[in-house]
Amino acid sequence: MFVGDQCGKAEEAIKLYTSLFENSEVKNIDYFKAGDTQGKEGTVKHCLFTIDGLEYIAIDSPLEHRFTFTPSISIYVKCETENEIDTLFDKLSKNGQIFMPLNKYPFSDKFGWLSDKYGISWQLNLATSLHQTTNH
Repeated sequence: MFVGDQCGKAEEAIKLYTSLFENSEVKNIDYFKAGDTQGKEGTVKHCLFTIDGLEYIAIDSPLEHRFTFTPSISIYVKCETENEIDTLFDKLSKNGQIFMPLNKYPFSDKFGWLSDKYGISWQLNLATSLHQTTNH
């Protein structure tokens, strides 16, 4: 739910996310119309979209809420290549906040944690992580 300063930015965010990930699309989007009491005309009333095949829902809400996005929940992405993780980190962190720079950590060869310009938290991990479980 895009609230407060983020209200009205749901469609922009959805377009960014679906452009960055393969197998992503907007499945259905409804907009508030003139006279709707719950939202401003032209903002997202309800949108079903996919990021890499996983379904998400987003809405714009101009109503007063005591919450917004928080890094206590993140979208976790396992990246297959260094180019993929570098590109995603660069594009998602633009005008956002970096919590953990893209780097090697004891738990991963390459990992980064950020909040994008909309406040959505992302954790990106290179699939060749140091600590992948293996079966012997």
